[in-house]
Amino acid sequence: MDAAGVTRREATPAEARRASRYWWDSDADEYQATHGGFLGEVDLVWCPEGLREADARLLGDVSGKRVIEVGCGAASGSRWLARAGADAVGVDLSAGMLRHARAAADRTSVPVPLVLADAAALPFPAGTFDVAFTAFGAVPFVADSGRVMREVARVLRPGGRWVFSITHPMRWIFLDDPGEGGLVAVHSYFDRRPYVEHDANGTPTYVEQHRTLGDRIRELVAAGFVLRDLVEPEWPDGHERIWGQWSPLRGRLFPGTAIFVTELDAQPEESARRGAFPAH
Repeated sequence: MDAAGVTRREATPAEARRASRYWWDSDADEYQATHGGFLGEVDLVWCPEGLREADARLLGDVSGKRVIEVGCGAASGSRWLARAGADAVGVDLSAGMLRHARAAADRTSVPVPLVLADAAALPFPAGTFDVAFTAFGAVPFVADSGRVMREVARVLRPGGRWVFSITHPMRWIFLDDPGEGGLVAVHSYFDRRPYVEHDANGTPTYVEQHRTLGDRIRELVAAGFVLRDLVEPEWPDGHERIWGQWSPLRGRLFPGTAIFVTELDAQPEESARRGAFPAH
């Protein structure tokens, strides 16, 4: 292989982890320069459609709650929660993104603890947190996302809430084109091979995983979560910002983001006895 490129192929967990760390460390400055103004320094924006936690309240009342942001990036969401009265901590694999998180904490005088760690191996005891969340962090980039679900379940208390946003799985059938070229289905929805960017040596430099809606729900149920809501934010009137594949043209036709609102089953044994489906 003698040229950098893009493909759909399997990537090992180690390849995906190395690629994520490399990409976000390398891209941190450009990412924040491009998107930091939209995301805010003390705010929780769930998606490119602009849905804000201040309006949606998907996490519920966080005052006095212990909260973990999994894949926090620059941690604007953690700072917003801290200002709302939560005891928040941000976790990310990228030292480059955490550098921006520390700088923003200094600028805003809203410090939150920051931890450099893998979402698939959270360095906290069981039952530490009341709430876990991420806005496009961690979940799409880990090869074994089911393990992330299990780790979040482990560090949550029974009844704890886990809310995460990802690219809507149906978007994977289209090209990453915000224009008319992105309105034509060209890929199989059921092709779960990740999107991989690689260098001239074939080494992955960016890896993003695809799962169907059913896959995500099965991961959640297997980890002990109960799905409370699945939010598909509509494109708001007057919102003209283009962010990669997200655009007014596409956003007004089909969803670009899926937000899973779940709670850790407070009575898992009783749920197991009832079974996953009603008896006939």
